[in-house]
Amino acid sequence: MNTPVAEVFPPGEFLREELEARGWSQTELAEIIGRPVRLINELIAGKKAITPETAIQLGDSLGTGPEVWMNLESQYQLSKVRPTDGLIARRAKLYERFPVREMIRRGWIESSKSIEVLEQQFLSFFGITSLEADVPFCHAAKKTAPYDGPSMLQLAWLCRARRLASEQVIGPYTEAALRQALPRLSALLSAPEETRHVARVLAECGVRFVIVEPIPGAKIDGACFWLSSAQPVVALSLRLDRIDNFWFVLRHELEHVLQRHGQERGYILDQDLEGAAGDQIDEEEALANRAAAAFCVSSDEITNFMLRVSPFFKEERVLLFAQRLNVHPGIVVGQLQRRLGRYDLFRKHQVKVRQFITSSALTDGWGVIHTV
Repeated sequence: MNTPVAEVFPPGEFLREELEARGWSQTELAEIIGRPVRLINELIAGKKAITPETAIQLGDSLGTGPEVWMNLESQYQLSKVRPTDGLIARRAKLYERFPVREMIRRGWIESSKSIEVLEQQFLSFFGITSLEADVPFCHAAKKTAPYDGPSMLQLAWLCRARRLASEQVIGPYTEAALRQALPRLSALLSAPEETRHVARVLAECGVRFVIVEPIPGAKIDGACFWLSSAQPVVALSLRLDRIDNFWFVLRHELEHVLQRHGQERGYILDQDLEGAAGDQIDEEEALANRAAAAFCVSSDEITNFMLRVSPFFKEERVLLFAQRLNVHPGIVVGQLQRRLGRYDLFRKHQVKVRQFITSSALTDGWGVIHTV
């Protein structure tokens, strides 16, 4: 049903009626307000707009107040503007709900002047039938407020990771194969460049592994989700590009896979793993944290080391301890930092690994746009 639009007249029409009601001529009004007769003529003819100064003079002379004339002028000027057919409102709606600029920058959405094309791309990306619909990605968010749903930034990251993972063609997943692969992964802890083998090892177990550049503000470290009841995916953001964080987050997500966490709910989203306090996580997260820490450095080993050297954690002792365990010093440093709450200790050993991981893993981001 079309809503009727009231016809808007130029303010001059109302000014003419006011003069007729008072029996004034244009010359008389011009003399009253001290303006040229030509101005009054142009106002009535709609050839000149009413300025704030003129509105005050008309309001004083006619006893209406200046607001009446400014409102009439504003309504008339707005009525002359070409209708936008709601295009601006539709575009604003997109920007209000989705991280439009970020998704266009990353190549997830193609920039378009057509609002219809943009809307269709977002519907397709998120798998929804309307822009108001909830994104169909059952969740189990793990963060400081565990019962809050994921933000749209996080859902965008997850949907991108899911789309990348769905393209991979690998063999079926078996828990036994993944458990047998853990010692092979453990053998890669000695050097940052060894991380390039992770994608292959996981593929051989039937675990899809993808890397998606983090979205600022999302605070995502990683996620475990299931394309089906038998197709697990581990997605990492490499938000903290450090050797210790990579291995901790990876093993954390693999424990979710082994325990089939999130299988019924869709996925487990892990955010800010280093910042989460122990009393703010549930048993699933605590279990994954314990498995990750033990994988990086045996709990007994790190405990005994700390008892032997505390309170003098000299760099030389840390390096010798790491060498004995055949792990990179940065991994030992990461565990010491977490246990002691001293994230300033020996940070120079927490080397970067992103360049090695992304050289072999399915990656989207950091200037590389994976076409899907």
